[in-house]
Amino acid sequence: MVIATALYRGSHLVAGGAVVAQHQRDRLFPWLALGAAIAATALIWFMAARHRRLVSWAVGLDVLAIGCLLPFGAYAWGGAHTQESIAWVMLLGGSSSAMAAVAFGARLLAVAVVLLVVTHLAGYLLVEADASVTGAHLNALVFSAVVSWVLTWYLCRQGERVDSANRRALAAETQRARFAERVAHHNALHDTVLATLTAIARGGVDANTAMMRERCAREAAYLRRLVEQADDREEASEVRAALEESVRAAEALGLRVTARYHEPPAVPGEIALAMARAATEALNNVRCHAGTGHAFLTAAGDSGRLIVTVVDRGRGFAVGAAGPDGAGASAEAPGEAARPPGPARPGAGGIGLDRSVHARMRGVGGRAFVDSAPGEGVRVELRWPG
Repeated sequence: MVIATALYRGSHLVAGGAVVAQHQRDRLFPWLALGAAIAATALIWFMAARHRRLVSWAVGLDVLAIGCLLPFGAYAWGGAHTQESIAWVMLLGGSSSAMAAVAFGARLLAVAVVLLVVTHLAGYLLVEADASVTGAHLNALVFSAVVSWVLTWYLCRQGERVDSANRRALAAETQRARFAERVAHHNALHDTVLATLTAIARGGVDANTAMMRERCAREAAYLRRLVEQADDREEASEVRAALEESVRAAEALGLRVTARYHEPPAVPGEIALAMARAATEALNNVRCHAGTGHAFLTAAGDSGRLIVTVVDRGRGFAVGAAGPDGAGASAEAPGEAARPPGPARPGAGGIGLDRSVHARMRGVGGRAFVDSAPGEGVRVELRWPG
């Protein structure tokens, strides 16, 4: 409607310019009146472009100055004493009423239309215009406002329906995602915690063995994470689910993982999958090379960025030392992912970090950082976007 009323006013300005250039070019006031109308129009559309809507005070100024005062100025100083000479000035009132219908509420619109009708009726009476001309003009002025108001109401109503449909679709998608997450948790609980408890209840295993105690500790940690996730934002469930799968895979191979999720932001599914796979490789390196059976995984958000860290307190390595694959670790340079750490111990798995962590993060527009020192463990940080 902003564009439609702009075109409507533009057509009136073109018509006014043609009349002034052809019949009133020797008079100063018609040119001043045309310039004032152009300036008022420019102000309205400048404010509309800035605020993405018609601004009420700018439209009100146009109604008063161009719609109500300009006809009397044209009569008093512009020599517009006939219906033909004043008609182009009156024409601007129609676009004023149309803009008022878009910018004002119902009561203020009614006041604006009444002011315009009274002013233009008085103007045509001053020049003794024909009743048919006066009636046709007033009819056009009123119905310009009515048509603009109806179209504005209709478009807003349709927009609300579209927004409502989008909200319903989003709610349905959220419900489906929540149900899928519940099913995944149910399956995981059935295969882990419930299976362990059932075996113990039936007396088929010795609950006091070190292996069973370790298994119970892992599954207790899993239950604890489920409880903690209940208060997290639902939008990040895809990130949590992907990372939780990585954690469960590492725990199934004997690594104890303490995972914390601090409101990670929602990201596209392919990004969540890439981050989870990179985290899986980092956990595999802890399991195979760190000399410790415990790792810490944290996922958090920072100004819209997803940050996942995997930390261990194992033997660590000297960053920059050459490993068996000949690659060395280095600090990350701008625009380039860090080289994989080449631990100075046999079987460090530098190629795995390079291909599965750094390369994977580069492939989705992220970055990976590795920090370590001998005896201080390893910290792998994954960031998206990089």
